[in-house]
Amino acid sequence: MSLTATTRSAGAGAAGPLTDLLVVDLSRAVAGPHAAMMLGDLGARVIKVEAPGAGDDARSWGPPFVTPAGRERESTYFLSANRNKESICLDLKAPADLAVLEELVCRADVLVENFRAGVMQRLGLGAERLHELNSELVLLSITGFGHDGPEGGRPGYDQIAQGEGGLMAVTGSGPEDPQKVGTPICDLLAGMNGAYGVLAALHERARTGRGQVVRTSLLAAAVGAHAFQGTRWTVAGEVGRAAGNHHAAIAPYGLFRCADGAVQIAVGTETQWRRFATSFGIDPELPGLATNHDRVTRREEVIAIVEKAFSTWRSTDLLTRLNAVGIPAGKVRGMDEVYEWEQTRSQGLLVDVDHDSLGTITLPGPPLRFFEPSGSERTRTAHRPPPRLDQHGKAVRTWITEDC
Repeated sequence: MSLTATTRSAGAGAAGPLTDLLVVDLSRAVAGPHAAMMLGDLGARVIKVEAPGAGDDARSWGPPFVTPAGRERESTYFLSANRNKESICLDLKAPADLAVLEELVCRADVLVENFRAGVMQRLGLGAERLHELNSELVLLSITGFGHDGPEGGRPGYDQIAQGEGGLMAVTGSGPEDPQKVGTPICDLLAGMNGAYGVLAALHERARTGRGQVVRTSLLAAAVGAHAFQGTRWTVAGEVGRAAGNHHAAIAPYGLFRCADGAVQIAVGTETQWRRFATSFGIDPELPGLATNHDRVTRREEVIAIVEKAFSTWRSTDLLTRLNAVGIPAGKVRGMDEVYEWEQTRSQGLLVDVDHDSLGTITLPGPPLRFFEPSGSERTRTAHRPPPRLDQHGKAVRTWITEDC
């Protein structure tokens, strides 16, 4: 069943290439909500279905919480994954509420869920039933370790997947110090993978007229992010290990101490190496330094040589010098510095929204921008704030009734 773009509009200020789509978001926590938020950022109308009472699990994750006078507390964790959505509470075990969900499914283009394998089937919402209701529906299903296989039914959370998926083994100060990434990277990548899978399925639907099921997992997100660490094992038979703040296959590439702190450099080519070395009084042709292979093999020696050359430089002056000679370099910014950096704001990476409880708040913004070939920007600038629990329940129910 098709709806017009006007019917599906996410509200005032909505724009973007997906304004003609309706997404029903049954997911909670991070991976599924992040996928649905990405679609909402691109203009889709996203209706988030939450359990009565508590709602999305992430609403209780904190501190930090923000508690406006006379209002329930708001989780900053929840705020990070749920902009550009409406919220309706439905008890999926109650026939009347299940009927409301089925009406939404009939109108939807996409449904997102991240229940454990088999839960949707037990709720009477398996893929076959959903496609009986709407043959054009694209169903995105995200699990912890996959929908099948010997461990397909395992529950999954981000850090568990980071460990099981190998990311922690290559992150940390060394092989005996496995560390998780400081953001829920498997959740986020699973959401991103799911969103681009949805767009591919929608593209195919334009040819076939039929929807399909898109599946991904936190495990798939981890393995899909292995990059050179994956082929390092599958092709070369070498097990990657954590190497701290230095690249496993390129040198010098990493964090180096200087007179008043540290800077990061990335010397990615032999041309850059020769330019870098001669600029800081290092002979680029010394035995053990002439090729990247040599430098990686003797990484500790290279680190010592570079840090000796940097020892008299203050970080600000050093970064200026590195930039002047064309060596990619930077400092390590704290989160506060990143969001106060004018470059961050210039790229649309912060957005201001008017939250129903909190007033005007600033959120990390979408990572995409859109332009006409002429150069004029078409990026969406007005965004919905993350919703309060069931904030739009009455309005959505009224819309369903009036649309029948």
